[in-house]
Amino acid sequence: MPGLKRILTVTILALCLPSPGNAQQQCTNGFDLDRSSGQCLDIDECRTIPEACRGDMMCVNQNGGYLCIPRTSPVYRGPYSNPYSNPYSGPYPAAAPPLSAPNYPTISRPLMCRLGYQMDEGNQCVDMDECSFSEFLCQHECVNQPGTYFCSCPAGYILLDDNRSCQDINECEHRNHTCILQQTCYNLQGGFKCIDPIRCEEPYLRISDNRCMCPAENPGCRDQPFTILYRDMDVVSGRSVPADIFQMQATTRYPGAYYIFQIKSGNEGREFYMRQTGPISATLVMTRPIKGPREIQLDLEMITVNTVINFRGSSVIRLRIYVSQYPF
Repeated sequence: MPGLKRILTVTILALCLPSPGNAQQQCTNGFDLDRSSGQCLDIDECRTIPEACRGDMMCVNQNGGYLCIPRTSPVYRGPYSNPYSNPYSGPYPAAAPPLSAPNYPTISRPLMCRLGYQMDEGNQCVDMDECSFSEFLCQHECVNQPGTYFCSCPAGYILLDDNRSCQDINECEHRNHTCILQQTCYNLQGGFKCIDPIRCEEPYLRISDNRCMCPAENPGCRDQPFTILYRDMDVVSGRSVPADIFQMQATTRYPGAYYIFQIKSGNEGREFYMRQTGPISATLVMTRPIKGPREIQLDLEMITVNTVINFRGSSVIRLRIYVSQYPF
């Protein structure tokens, strides 16, 4: 009986071992054995698996698997080789190399290019000029580089964390300016302005840092505005219009008096007009887009008329407008 058991064991082991002439190679996941050729061929999951990728994702077959990628974002899928095409050194005959297929990637024909590159007519991956796709990629300037791009800002601005928008640097706040002690630093979009102290011309007298007054007892002040108030403001180049940019208002209202608002000088291009918004107030409206850099000085006049005491006088706001070079 022990001898019979040894014979049966040897017979069973002999049946379990494949003979050298009938060896079959086992394929890993993602490959299927072609019984006619004995080769492990890639399974195209994008065709065999219904809805392998859903939504706005695109299925890209890989050697032994597949990827789901956004349709708008090309990814790299470089050349690769079938792992079963490597030389086989085992005791059994090696499987034949995989058959070439039209969609099988090779060294000379990559299926896709990595991000920032696109395939040209010669099936070569060349740089993709992202800056040519849209003028809205960057707020100021788009700089193309091999495989990527970056946004840059002009002098006087910094690039924000979104890597596309520019923000003004306040040179006056950071004391990064060239104004002398007697001047006032006024921050502008993309720069700054050193404003000299006001000079009140005869017969005006300086009564504050930004105001000149013409004394009523001076005969030379009879036909002159009683006060001239200096103000400064800045606007961006090409600002959309119409736009309310400045408000003017009487500080005191006298019984029987009414007020007239007008642009006395500086509006030769008819880019502004005064719109009266109430009995004692008016708004300066910009009617045409203005390209910078440019400086404009407007004299905005408020005329006070009192019919009870037969009085007519005026005050002026000398508004200096600084138009930036860029529209941000």
